Amino acid sequence: MRILSFNAGPGARGGSWSVKLLTLLLWTLAAGVVVFWCLRWSSAASGPLPAPAPEPALQVDASALAKALGAVAMPVAAPAAAPVSSRYALLGVLAGRDSGAGSAVIAVGGQPAKSFRVGDTVEDGVVLQSLAAREARLGSSMQGPATTVLELKKPL
Repeated sequence: MRILSFNAGPGARGGSWSVKLLTLLLWTLAAGVVVFWCLRWSSAASGPLPAPAPEPALQVDASALAKALGAVAMPVAAPAAAPVSSRYALLGVLAGRDSGAGSAVIAVGGQPAKSFRVGDTVEDGVVLQSLAAREARLGSSMQGPATTVLELKKPL
């Protein structure tokens, strides 16, 4: 009886070490890829983690704290009214060269800016009288004197 073998030769019994190490490396790499994807899919299935709830801000009663530290109560003065010109902010002007007509973009009292044409009422008792290249004049009426002159800030 004859035995046929593909591994004929002196090292036919155990194979070469380089082939064994290469095989071990490839199987280790394949197992690592499987573990990576299993972990990736399992974490994606659980969904994103919820954001932690913010802690409420600490509320301090200033008068109670001052009283605890020995402060003496002082009479409270009435707050001073803001100057009229600080209530208005001129943000843009579109004025004719010679006519003084056009429109201006003005923010009143911290509200969003609005566009006003010459002659429009900006606020109760305040009218946009005229415009120049970088300024707007406000007054109580179109024919009266200008009570406030708003100027655009110079560009940097």
